[in-house]
Amino acid sequence: MGASLLALTAALAASGSGSAAAASDSAAASGSAARPAAAWSAGWAAPVQRPSEGFEDNWSLKGFADQTVRQVVRVTGGGTAARIRLSNRYGAEPLRIAGATIARSAGGAAVEGGSLRRLTFGHRGAVTIPAGGETASDAAPVRVAPFESLTVTLYFAEPTGPATFHAQAYATSYRAEGDHGADRTGGAFTETTHSWYYLSDVELSGGTGRRGSVVAFGDSITDGFGSSYDGNKRWPDRLAERLAAAGTPRPVLNSGIGGNLLLHDSPWYGDRAGARFGRDVLDKPGVRSVILLQGLNDIGFSEVDLPTYKPNPQVSAEQVIAGYRDLIARAHARGVRVVGATILPFKGAEYHTARSEAKRAAINEWIRTSGEFDAVVDFAEVMASPSDPLALDPAYDSGDHKHPNDAGYRRMAEAIDLDAL
Repeated sequence: MGASLLALTAALAASGSGSAAAASDSAAASGSAARPAAAWSAGWAAPVQRPSEGFEDNWSLKGFADQTVRQVVRVTGGGTAARIRLSNRYGAEPLRIAGATIARSAGGAAVEGGSLRRLTFGHRGAVTIPAGGETASDAAPVRVAPFESLTVTLYFAEPTGPATFHAQAYATSYRAEGDHGADRTGGAFTETTHSWYYLSDVELSGGTGRRGSVVAFGDSITDGFGSSYDGNKRWPDRLAERLAAAGTPRPVLNSGIGGNLLLHDSPWYGDRAGARFGRDVLDKPGVRSVILLQGLNDIGFSEVDLPTYKPNPQVSAEQVIAGYRDLIARAHARGVRVVGATILPFKGAEYHTARSEAKRAAINEWIRTSGEFDAVVDFAEVMASPSDPLALDPAYDSGDHKHPNDAGYRRMAEAIDLDAL
């Protein structure tokens, strides 16, 4: 076992993971545990998108009716109480949540029985979220350690219509017919998908030694395309593990959306970066720094005429740089540090051309030399093939010549200077 993994294991043990957390749940449920702290910290987040079929099959367009959806998320913080945020941002009608629970995961769709809590909203077991709105649950007393997985289970008694969701979760979500929110086993959950629905945040309170959150903001490379399903091996996951192993644990939130554009909204790939930067970065609890990795799709989509690669106007390097400058100014106005990340090599990918390569080179040179970021991580350099700097290192290539594999995402996390955060 390597030194970093040993340190991570020790950090998790000290945080009260596993049996220690389970032993305290009965006290928390009975009210004898300390009252949750008023301050909330980010534990997990995912940016929401319009219902669509952009990648693999999902349930967003049809929505749900008399069905229960159980979703599994791994938090990068810890605490003694949790609450969730649900979004109906892209719903055309009010959304009725007939019941909701939260629990520690026992693997698959099963939960640890002693940790199961019914969630309330304003002390009521059901809630209606208006079209375009969101809501937060009340605090639920459930202990969770960093890097533990929670299940959030939602029951929809009435037809929801198309569902606000996050398309590329790289994690399995489960569906059952009828109301199974209180089930401890996963037997009823016979259908699966790789997306998250309505769930945008899990927030925690009651933890100790909190530091400011880090937000990873970008497109599919941040979202984790090419990583192992249910493996939590995206580069933001790896970065959170590095921080914990170094003795400086901090929540790391993944605000990547596959296919996302810096300058244009997409019906498949989310609102443009500038439109979602406030809610997906600046408004997160305790955010102190953001790592920006954007622009690949802006310079690439225009080179290929595919139905989902829309809008795809020709975008100049100068326009991408102007988009970055806007985000930097907005972050600095809120006291948030900005780490600029260079765009990875993508020679051999479907939209690599001499024109898109020239734009990448110009943007990366500006990121490295402009001095406008608080720090820079040169992903392009560390991920390049030793024999061809325009191509992704084959050892890190998931197979499409633009997205890393698990080893590549680990290398990206290793390239980040932790002091820069």
